[in-house]
Amino acid sequence: MSDDRLIVALDVPNALDALSLTARLGDAVSFYKIGLGMLTGGGLAVANELKQEHGKRIFLDLKLFDIGATVEKAVRGLVQYDLDFLTVHGDPHVVRAACEGASGSATKILAVTILTSLDRADLDASLIRPGAVPDLVAERAARAFDAGAHGVIASPQEASMIRALPEAAGRLIVTPGVRPAGSDLGDQKRVATPAQAIADGADHIVVGRPIWAASDPVAAARSILTELAG
Repeated sequence: MSDDRLIVALDVPNALDALSLTARLGDAVSFYKIGLGMLTGGGLAVANELKQEHGKRIFLDLKLFDIGATVEKAVRGLVQYDLDFLTVHGDPHVVRAACEGASGSATKILAVTILTSLDRADLDASLIRPGAVPDLVAERAARAFDAGAHGVIASPQEASMIRALPEAAGRLIVTPGVRPAGSDLGDQKRVATPAQAIADGADHIVVGRPIWAASDPVAAARSILTELAG
């Protein structure tokens, strides 16, 4: 039995690899994330096939950012793929435009707060104003919710702070940067285990490398599902 709190990131080179992995995972996984890295490798075709032919839920993680009119037009085109989740950067003007583009569809707009691969030193290098990362994440989340976002993307370390916001009532929190105990952190810097992320307020966790790079991806996915169930 699958649990759609687990979203498996298809961070693989192309559509053939993605479909091979999803076939191996079968009924164990019901929700998949397709990101920018897979877009030119047939990502939209994979999204359409998984959704229409296999009944999977789809999270298209493009982190759109542009002027409002362009974002609205892009989102209006993308929701034709019957997406479940679509990401944009959490700047209020971007969120408002994306929500307008998604109006009339079932697609949920998720706002990226601060990428889970970044820490304070990275923000300093990008001239982002001073402040503790969790505080900045919570503030960006609140502003994104006020702009209409259905949910936010944040590291599991900030999930509890966001869940406590008045603006977060009824909204989604989706956490990448989730690693089972003992896993390699890869390029993630703000991480937690699957069970901890859910306990701290996340609705969904995104796991990629610990599943698709495992010698037995099915066993890796089922281990995470068992942890969530427990």
